[in-house]
Amino acid sequence: MGKSFTEALESGGCILVGEVAMAHDGSLGLAHAFIDAVARAGARAVKFQTHLAASEATAAEPFRVAFSPQDATRRDYWTRTAFTGEQWAGLARHAEERGLFFLSSPFSPEAVDLLRRVGVDAWKVPSGETGNFPLLETMLEDGLPVLLSTGMSPMAEIDAAAARVRESGVPLVVMQCTSAYPCPPEKVGLNLLPVFQERYGCPVGLSDHSGTIYPGLAAATLGARVLEVHVTLSREMFGPDVKASVTTQELAALAEGIRWVERMKGAPVDKDLEAVGMESLRRIFTKSLVAVRPLAAGTVLDRSMLALKKPGTGIPASGIDGVLGKRLKKPLEQDDQVLEGDLE
Repeated sequence: MGKSFTEALESGGCILVGEVAMAHDGSLGLAHAFIDAVARAGARAVKFQTHLAASEATAAEPFRVAFSPQDATRRDYWTRTAFTGEQWAGLARHAEERGLFFLSSPFSPEAVDLLRRVGVDAWKVPSGETGNFPLLETMLEDGLPVLLSTGMSPMAEIDAAAARVRESGVPLVVMQCTSAYPCPPEKVGLNLLPVFQERYGCPVGLSDHSGTIYPGLAAATLGARVLEVHVTLSREMFGPDVKASVTTQELAALAEGIRWVERMKGAPVDKDLEAVGMESLRRIFTKSLVAVRPLAAGTVLDRSMLALKKPGTGIPASGIDGVLGKRLKKPLEQDDQVLEGDLE
């Protein structure tokens, strides 16, 4: 892999995370296919969700979206789609082989323990767990970076969680997130990126559920250090997050766009220096003073006798006032340039 997640944060740029979440629907093969697709797209990390039904939910947990025709309860869904520790370890190895950071959001202390044995590169605190300090304390034990999602939290809750992470000395990234699927433009909350950066003195990121690449590009331009987007192999796939996901082809466009943003931000342009290198083009595309009709020697020039035409190899438009009222030393034909040597 090379750099650790912490080193990648410190080196600058935006870490693009392809969020698979539960899009695999319990298929281990599909989960591995997502890792390959996310790597091919040019993302830096792949992320899943680790749900252990008995540790996380009761039978009373409702579905956010009634999407599953085969699961009577949300807990049944977590049970059906769960992977074993060995299977999680295989996914982590696959991600490392493809040069990706491996992440998975834990939703219980038992899930944290499982993922710690498997090996993750950072902890992603999901939005519904931001105020769950016992879970957060468990994550802080091994010193990995913490990506703190904020989708359901008021500022006071974010303040408390961020303060606890900072007290521990663990690297922190505060992620702006709006828990809407898909998220409309008016709810993305780009305004909060600089607010979080100043308020918490740490890198910031965006966890985007818009299903488009636009918020991600804007966030990268504003300095987001981590960008997380849900991914799908096709908009015709099964699952509750498909509408809030980008396709892997769109993920590739987003990765390329972020590289463009980083190159643009890393190369400030000096207009005066640029103009020096544009002299040959300026001679082609700018204009010079010319005679609008034949003019005899001795003619005193006024504005009606002059026009501006390409190429820009003679007196430029900015020099017209200095020519008016001067006398021609020699006759000019129509479209002949008026040159300094032609004037008395």
